[in-house]
Amino acid sequence: MNSTTNLRWQMLALFVLLMAALYSLSPVLTPFVIAGMFAYLFDPLADLLERWKLSRTTAVSIVFLALSLVVTLILLLLIPYLSRQVAAFIGHLPQWFAWMQNVAVPWLHERFELDFEIPDMQQVVTVLQNHWKEAGGVATTVVASISKSGFAVISWVARLVVIPVAFFYLLRDWDVMIAKIHDLLPRSIEPVVSRLAREADETLSAFVRGQLSVMIVLGILYALGLWAVGIDVGPLIGLIAGLISFVPYLGSITGILMGVIAALVQYGDVTHVVLVLVVFVVGQLMEGYVLVPRLVGEKIGLHPVAVIFAVLAGGELFGFLGVLLALPVASVLMVLLRYANERYRASLLYAHEAPVPAVPETHGTGESPVANVSPTPKPPDRNA
Repeated sequence: MNSTTNLRWQMLALFVLLMAALYSLSPVLTPFVIAGMFAYLFDPLADLLERWKLSRTTAVSIVFLALSLVVTLILLLLIPYLSRQVAAFIGHLPQWFAWMQNVAVPWLHERFELDFEIPDMQQVVTVLQNHWKEAGGVATTVVASISKSGFAVISWVARLVVIPVAFFYLLRDWDVMIAKIHDLLPRSIEPVVSRLAREADETLSAFVRGQLSVMIVLGILYALGLWAVGIDVGPLIGLIAGLISFVPYLGSITGILMGVIAALVQYGDVTHVVLVLVVFVVGQLMEGYVLVPRLVGEKIGLHPVAVIFAVLAGGELFGFLGVLLALPVASVLMVLLRYANERYRASLLYAHEAPVPAVPETHGTGESPVANVSPTPKPPDRNA
């Protein structure tokens, strides 16, 4: 068994051990993975501050304080506002279903002769309203049940505190860790691994950094646009449409359907429906001609189907930790598949051609092989 085969078996064994460790230690590793994702996302910003003649520790401290301020503002301002939006949305559901039963279904039946009925959704609305009103009680019950176990409370608080602490130190030492990992690579595979790592980073950053920025901007744009149109639950609809826009056209289609229904129920005229459509048309134009070219660029991100499958498969295999690791693993697998396709097309298996029939040799006569072939005799002339 040669050294190459030994190296492959060692890498396979290391991979199996890594998967077993992830599976068994997933609850403990979750806060560190969250911290690592934040460190990966904000490392370019820390590098930018370093180029402004700041030390790494100072740059990381600025990023950490700014992010802490943003998170605090979101918790204090956005979450209560979204809570009121969700409550208003649930309060509007009876009107939505009544409009669908009394207006939409008869119109569809008259125009297209579609014979179907909307099921009675009053029970669903009542359940949602009751659970939403009882959310505080449910939260109190959960907290009370958790508080019965002091160890559970300590463990939960410790994992929550680990995230910002680990994020700070991982971001501060990010470049050092990457350099040490690079130095530990076997020299025989270092060029290939370094190239694949760069491609995986480009693929992942194209989706995570670029597409995440597009989703946030679209969510804000849709929310402000629907709020300006006068839709009561417009901000909530806009944020939902923006957050699911990583699947092409899914966010806009969902937002249009919800926005049009909300406009018809609230105003009952065509003007507000047209204004809702204008908001999403402007958003699609902004996404196609401004946001994606500037924020994502020419990088090839992950295919939406690959993203959905990766998230579902990761959650099924490793729980919440698998969901967190789904996108990095999917980006690495996509790069490996492209590399395997490249190696296959460069191999003899792909480039092998059918053998060419051997040409008879002249054995030194100097004559062309065609000259040695006896001519085909002509058939006798029947008119002779």
